[in-house]
Amino acid sequence: MKPLKKFNEYIDLGIIRKQKPDEERALSLEKESERKKKSLTEFLNKIGLKEENANDVIENCYNILMSLIRANLFKKGYSASGLNAHEAEISYLFELNFLEEEINFMNELRYFRNGILYYGKELNKEYAEKVISFLKKMYKKLKDEIR
Repeated sequence: MKPLKKFNEYIDLGIIRKQKPDEERALSLEKESERKKKSLTEFLNKIGLKEENANDVIENCYNILMSLIRANLFKKGYSASGLNAHEAEISYLFELNFLEEEINFMNELRYFRNGILYYGKELNKEYAEKVISFLKKMYKKLKDEIR
């Protein structure tokens, strides 16, 4: 897994583009993240975390966090597309002054989620528990940034 570039480097590469702030899209993504988080919580309360559903839980956590990162980007007038767009979006956490360990874990989560999605990687319950803890910690911090 390669390290992230700084946010401005993704702007220079054209992966991140400056645009008019899109409050409506930011709000929509924020609401969607709330809906997904509520659904995940209900799933975990009713079914629980198991080895068999660890990948699903990890993917859901990733999607919830990415929705909030994108909401922040749209609110500030940025969008990302193309190859390495997810990396570029995660690098925005540098601009929000998140801790390097938080940014690195989010990038690791991106890497493993890609492994699940594109290469059939199976992750375990133990890693999923770490991801759930990370979600709980990062969710509020990201939501607070949208305000």
